[in-house]
Amino acid sequence: MAETSSQIIRVNEVEWTAIAAGLKAKVLWSDVATKRRAQIIRFEPGATLPMHRHRGDEILFVIEGSIGDEHGVTAAGCIGYRPNGCVHSVSSRNGATALAIVTGDIEPANDAAGAPPSRNITPSEIAWVDALPGVRQKPIWHDKETKRHASLVRFEPGAQLPRHKHVGDELIFVIEGSNADESGEVMTGDLNYRPNGCTHSVTTRNGATILALVTGGVEMIK
Repeated sequence: MAETSSQIIRVNEVEWTAIAAGLKAKVLWSDVATKRRAQIIRFEPGATLPMHRHRGDEILFVIEGSIGDEHGVTAAGCIGYRPNGCVHSVSSRNGATALAIVTGDIEPANDAAGAPPSRNITPSEIAWVDALPGVRQKPIWHDKETKRHASLVRFEPGAQLPRHKHVGDELIFVIEGSNADESGEVMTGDLNYRPNGCTHSVTTRNGATILALVTGGVEMIK
């Protein structure tokens, strides 16, 4: 049961590690088999990641500040998507903190010719869609080939997700408020991993807004 319970990751309990000049990271979760990882990255003002190529993709949620590349600026509360093969450099003029969910590796690059561009997604331009009583979502990104999708989800105070089983896995990041399942309460700024086969129910006492990255789907349990 423990192997399929959700895992609460307290971000403030994870140490920072320097990864480049002016940049540090907290690796919060990783899966060696699928080459996926979730990490918080902090850019000091003026920090730059030199041009590199993504071998796999990346979804980036900017918590504070802003991050830019050759295709635009991703501001606080917005999301950047870097597709497989994307080539770019990344910088932050005034500093930033971001959550990055990465698949695969990156490698140095000198030429972006022919590479797919990164995308900047502004959630405020996307309408809320009713999902369940007291629960709304904004669909952010969807990849049919890998059966992955990202969405913002808002829980009204007292909202509940009935007991369900994950067929595939899910990572959530709590942007504001908190929600809870049988493993405990996930607070603002924390991460929760729901592995394949995880069976749980979700509640929120005072409401919450989360970023969810889902692989596969769920089965409701009667």
